[in-house]
Amino acid sequence: MSGAMNSKTRQETPMSRRNVLVIMSDEHDPRIMGAAGHPFVKTPNLDALAASGTRFPNAYTPSPICVPARAAFATGLRVHQTRHWDNAMPYTGDPRGWGHVLQRERIRVESIGKLHYRNDEDPAGFDREHIPMHVVGGYGMVWASIRDPYIARPNSKRMLGERIGAGESTYTAYDREVTQRAVDWLADAGTRSDPFVLYVGMVAPHFPLVAPQEFFSLYPLDSLPEPKLLPKDGHALHPWVQAYARFMDNEAAFKSPRERLEAFAAYYGLCSFMDHNVGRILAALDAAGLADSTTVVYTSDHGDNLGKRGLWGKSTLYQESVGVPMLLRGAGVPAGAVCETPVDLLDLFPTILQGAGVDPAPEMQGRPGRSLFAVASAPADPQRPILSEYHAAGSNTAGFMLRKGCWKYHYYVRHRPELFDLQADPEELVDLAPRPDQADVLRDMDAELRRICDPEAIDALCKEDPRA
Repeated sequence: MSGAMNSKTRQETPMSRRNVLVIMSDEHDPRIMGAAGHPFVKTPNLDALAASGTRFPNAYTPSPICVPARAAFATGLRVHQTRHWDNAMPYTGDPRGWGHVLQRERIRVESIGKLHYRNDEDPAGFDREHIPMHVVGGYGMVWASIRDPYIARPNSKRMLGERIGAGESTYTAYDREVTQRAVDWLADAGTRSDPFVLYVGMVAPHFPLVAPQEFFSLYPLDSLPEPKLLPKDGHALHPWVQAYARFMDNEAAFKSPRERLEAFAAYYGLCSFMDHNVGRILAALDAAGLADSTTVVYTSDHGDNLGKRGLWGKSTLYQESVGVPMLLRGAGVPAGAVCETPVDLLDLFPTILQGAGVDPAPEMQGRPGRSLFAVASAPADPQRPILSEYHAAGSNTAGFMLRKGCWKYHYYVRHRPELFDLQADPEELVDLAPRPDQADVLRDMDAELRRICDPEAIDALCKEDPRA
């Protein structure tokens, strides 16, 4: 339905005040949220944010892995345009992004928390970076960059963490500090008259799967459902996906059935912990008298497979990995609305600029994004094509996802494709690509993908860059 249906709209226009607050979590499957209809996960603060603004249930990441997704978010450009292919090719401020536009316009723009760029000395578009988290050593996961064939992984540490369950980790401690810094920053902003754009980056619910006890205990182990399509139950993985499963076999690394259950409870607990922190930040915005004059965006860099198909982490093209939450609240935004138009993180480039009072049109220069202010207020456009792509750890060849209408198409270089009807099959249980009666749809989706990019040429380029 249109974002404007069954809702009331705030009276101010988005240009009437120039504050923007962007909150980005890490690895949050958008369906694991009360506002999205999840049956038991507790996210009251995100639910309240959704109720006071517009939720976009068909939102996607430009790439289901951290560094490429975040470079695309910063610049408004697709991954194959920025050429930040994997977690060893971090953003340095080139190409220039929305932050650089704000700096040129002399609008205060600062960050608190996780960015996952190269380092805090690069001109990445912030006047100041508070306690930033960047890639390890300024170079990231170099061992995973050489693909086709792979080089061996140099250590045997479990991706999900050496310990799983209830407790505290360096990441939960970091998120608490990020939240407190954001609360203090907003309190100070309430005493000033200058406009601002503040980006807040939190790690949760990203692994290690260790959740604070009060949030872990919200999810009793005997109440947790099993995920879908488990290989141990006979589900055969697509060959491209099977390569990733072998590369990062987290399912086989659990020490016991109980620890596996604790992994689910910890992820759900981290979602609730993150929600609690979002609530503290939004309460601080309100206490500072800034709530009515500030556009708020909540999103994540990508999702998490969370045991579905026996997979953990991100790095696949399925909904749970490639989908992201997208909530928008602010002047001119329909309140209590759900906008079905497909969107992605690239749309935040014009959205942030417009929310800050800067006309995004002259800055787009071929960027594919659309302002979410316009998308939320317009009739739904289900046929809008959205691309995601993957060129990183666990994949010998490039993978591309195209969403258009009810169809979701996965093209894997040198492998057979997949096709899903999300209207009839939102859990992607049945691959329709082999069916003769879907040949026309398959052909049309492939043609739509190739109108955006040349998959084989991009696959070759993304392997040349790391070698260089």
